[in-house]
Amino acid sequence: MSAAIHRSGFHPWLLALVLVSALLAIPVICILASVLISSGDVWSHLFETVLASYVLNSLTLVVGVGFLVLSLGIIPAWLITMYRFPGSKLLGWALLLPMAIPAYIIAYTYTGLLDVAGPLQMILRDTFDWQYGEYWFPEVRSLGGAIVMLSLVLYPYVYLLSRAAFIEQSLCVLEVSRTLGCGPFRSFLKVAIPLARPAIIAGLSLVMMETLADYGTVQYFGVATFTTGIFRTWFGLGSSVAAAQLAAVLLMFIMLAVLLEAWSRRQARYHHTSGRYSKLVQSPIRGWPMLLATVACLLPVVFGFIIPAVQLLVWSLQTWTDVVDRDFFTLIRHSVELAGIASATALILALFIAYGKRLLPSTLTRFTVRFLGMGYAVPGTVIAVGVLIPFAWLDNSIDAWMREHLDISTGLLLSGSLFALVFAYLVRFLPVSLNTIDAGLAKIRPSMDEAGRSMGLGAGTLLRKVHIPMLRGSILTAMLLVFVDVLKELPATLILRPFNFNTLAIQTYELANEERLADAANPALAIVLVGIIPVIILSRSISRSRPGHDQEHNRDLSRP
Repeated sequence: MSAAIHRSGFHPWLLALVLVSALLAIPVICILASVLISSGDVWSHLFETVLASYVLNSLTLVVGVGFLVLSLGIIPAWLITMYRFPGSKLLGWALLLPMAIPAYIIAYTYTGLLDVAGPLQMILRDTFDWQYGEYWFPEVRSLGGAIVMLSLVLYPYVYLLSRAAFIEQSLCVLEVSRTLGCGPFRSFLKVAIPLARPAIIAGLSLVMMETLADYGTVQYFGVATFTTGIFRTWFGLGSSVAAAQLAAVLLMFIMLAVLLEAWSRRQARYHHTSGRYSKLVQSPIRGWPMLLATVACLLPVVFGFIIPAVQLLVWSLQTWTDVVDRDFFTLIRHSVELAGIASATALILALFIAYGKRLLPSTLTRFTVRFLGMGYAVPGTVIAVGVLIPFAWLDNSIDAWMREHLDISTGLLLSGSLFALVFAYLVRFLPVSLNTIDAGLAKIRPSMDEAGRSMGLGAGTLLRKVHIPMLRGSILTAMLLVFVDVLKELPATLILRPFNFNTLAIQTYELANEERLADAANPALAIVLVGIIPVIILSRSISRSRPGHDQEHNRDLSRP
């Protein structure tokens, strides 16, 4: 890279980076711009009737899920990291398994188990000779039920990042707190939690975004939130403008939450004051503490994965002969093709953007990467609306021009096509791939770039021959994470899919909405089985994330 380019500030890589970012920002810009367009009487009708319930239910959902995931995520992460008890190693990775189950699938499963016609209530009625209405039973299809369902599958975000933070903490700091009179519980509250606060907040932020983005669970449970409201306004009231304005309100809520989180820790700084990392020795626990620790770590796995997975398997064994046919394998092919195209494209863009940031570390590139990272915070419903508006306008403009000048109708070229669907996936899930690749590049020393340039390698050649081979682990992780996210994505696929084009997620949703829960188990189980793959990779990666891990391992190998 020449000094002239540095002085001028221009570089083709930077120009391409800005153009790609501007293209991916179109859906969000369209959503925000919709507030300037009149929607007639629809918006006033929404304001007078249902908007308050959308706001209240969405806030209640976020607060309830946030409280539960903190309890389900932080406590097991600390116990697994610091203590040794029967099954702790197995539970260390098993606690991540609920990540493999989409929230809407666990909602369908527990509805089949706990509803009036479910096996549990039938056993109660047969055992005690009760009639329906003579006993109290919690209503699963409710706001409280949605909070529990979402918490059971989203707590691994907090668990994953909390455990990684606890593993990376210096044991010396914890030992010093003990010498100052802090017991294990007080050291956990006063030292370990503050040091892990950024990671915990990051996990909680992901949970909040996923909660606001959920559609399948709240729709099936009949809970009125922003995501269900957007669907009803668009397809029920027939107003795309009002739907976009609802999406804009939701988007503003999300942006406000992100800004508040950043403001809340503007003066809080937590650092490790010691560069020494003693070998992490897990303390054995016995008696009642051992039992409590086992139960605290086992319950989320049992209710978040084992019970739903077993029920899906039972239903699948009962119905697979009627459901698994040529059309079912077509669903698998559609799902795999979509997820493969989206994950490969996201990986290419992530490599391009992350390497551009490394190549040109300027304020503009850092802002671009941070702005693209906001895409994951935007629900699939909002992105779908933001994609449909400009694509439909472009389709209509092209069709009108072709009719006027060539007397030919082009129809819908972009909206309602696989291109629009993949584009929405990229806006939504590119941050997952981008953050993974960016973290991998950060571990490669700048001296490698300097050595490559001294040998006459250009930027593209250096990326291809030096960085990509060193990023194989990050590349595999990035592709798998996006692949599984796309496979599970429901609202964007539901809105943007082409006619007569179904996926496993769509089939699961449609069968469950028809109350054919046993039939829905087959595509749902296929999604769950694929989702386990990145869980295994994540479990292996966090166990190696402790600073000094390699040095400790080498010292252990050198001992006789």
